[in-house]
Amino acid sequence: MLALANTVLFVTVIVRAGDQSEEYLAWAVFAALAIGGVITILQASRAGWLGAGHVLMMGAGPHFIAVAVLAVVMGGLPLLASLIIVSSLVQFALAQWLPLLRRVITPVVSGTALMLIAVTVMGIAIERLSEVPEGVPPAAGPAVAVVTLAVATMLALRATGIWRLWAPLIGIASGSVGAALFGLYDPQRVLAANWFYIPNLTAWPGLDLSPGVEFWTLLPAFLIVSLVAGIKMSSDGVVIQQVSRVKPQATDFRLVQAAVNTSGLGMLLSGLAGTLPTIAYTPSVVTLITLTGVAARSVGYAIGAILLVLAVLPKVTAVLLTIPSPVMGAFLLLVMGMLFVEGMRMVVQDGLDQRKALVVGVALALGVGLESQNVLADLLGQTWGASLGNGLTVGILAAVLLTFFIELTSPRHTRLETTLEVSALPKIDAFLRELAAKIGWNEAAAERLRAAGEETLTSLLQSGGDNGSDTVPRLIIMARPGEAVELEFIAVFDEENLEDRLAHLSEQAQVPEEHEISFWLLRHYASSVRHRKYHGIDVVTVQVEGSR
Repeated sequence: MLALANTVLFVTVIVRAGDQSEEYLAWAVFAALAIGGVITILQASRAGWLGAGHVLMMGAGPHFIAVAVLAVVMGGLPLLASLIIVSSLVQFALAQWLPLLRRVITPVVSGTALMLIAVTVMGIAIERLSEVPEGVPPAAGPAVAVVTLAVATMLALRATGIWRLWAPLIGIASGSVGAALFGLYDPQRVLAANWFYIPNLTAWPGLDLSPGVEFWTLLPAFLIVSLVAGIKMSSDGVVIQQVSRVKPQATDFRLVQAAVNTSGLGMLLSGLAGTLPTIAYTPSVVTLITLTGVAARSVGYAIGAILLVLAVLPKVTAVLLTIPSPVMGAFLLLVMGMLFVEGMRMVVQDGLDQRKALVVGVALALGVGLESQNVLADLLGQTWGASLGNGLTVGILAAVLLTFFIELTSPRHTRLETTLEVSALPKIDAFLRELAAKIGWNEAAAERLRAAGEETLTSLLQSGGDNGSDTVPRLIIMARPGEAVELEFIAVFDEENLEDRLAHLSEQAQVPEEHEISFWLLRHYASSVRHRKYHGIDVVTVQVEGSR
């Protein structure tokens, strides 16, 4: 219901703003639902560079509405389609370069993006509470919203078994019943809808293959919005892994890359079809997983299949769309509240020091402030003001740029390139000994640093085993001095994650097996260990405390 309502609403906004025909509206809604279903199924799967391997419900989103309306007004639907296609390349590039951007697109940036999304949509949800037909008391909307929110929340807090699984739907049903008593329920949409829709290919708008001034004028705005959507998708890929498992595990960034790639594919297909690009409805999915405890990939397949069926059944679609706005607004408040907490948890778990706190504070202030008043519209003009004046876009860009500034102005790192084999140990030891002497560490701290480097190498060799290649993998070590030395070991490995292995050891008996000794020692010497796995590259970050 959430995916359906949003998809129809956002597509209709574009079509009406561009004064397009009813035939195109029917085609655009059909294409958006069908593409959303296909991409949802792909996200639930694991197919190499495609698929997040988790439930990520996809559908048309609001991110491109401002720039899409401008494109339709300035050059028509073919121009919009061409701009969406070109913009989709940004997300493919982002997925490929995600390992290189790991120090910019951090958990702080991802968590801030989630909090900004929550705050932005909370305002929309509050507006829906007052959407009542003429002749209905204004208090009817908030009253129905209270019923919806109270029933869903109390069931989620206290219900057990099957009742807890159905808490969201029972809340929506209770609110709808209350809305009917107040006269808020309008069945006219259901009565007027057709039973079946046969796709009308003549309504396809086509592509603009000869880009003109309008194309080049709008392209930068589309590229920036696509970048923000890609950053949000990378955050979604991290969050969905965290909430989908009973026992927390280290994030598999290969699945995050695949999620961003799949999102880019959805955007590409949307451009080819001439409809609004798809995004992940992660807030809804995260909340439903939290409330029900259900995160099976089969649910993603089912959601995708249902969206494909609904694309050709306008009558059923109309039944779901008759849910009154105050009811959906109340449910959105619950969803966004849970999402805000999830974003806050990501930020705190990454370690909230003074600099990170400032990044979060400035990004939230800009995002929330611009949502209340778009001061950039007058400064930047219609084109840029409509896209960059969006609080969500500006907030995320601010978090990214501030994080990049911190990285750019941090102490320069020293670098060592070698091979991933035991014979590289003397070279690594000499590198770390020289580093400790350069920053003035005492003998005990230097020994701890060298031991951490040795045990990291040994642990990676034990974890990686035979990589199935005749060539020895390269090993790149980057050291960043500060209050603590941060070492990054970059190499290529198999499926096992060191973070999971170290967490597993903490739950075991204190007498390690022989092949686990290096993992135990690494946990002893290092103050923190983080392992990120990407396609074709592994990054192990080790922090070692020192003293002078």
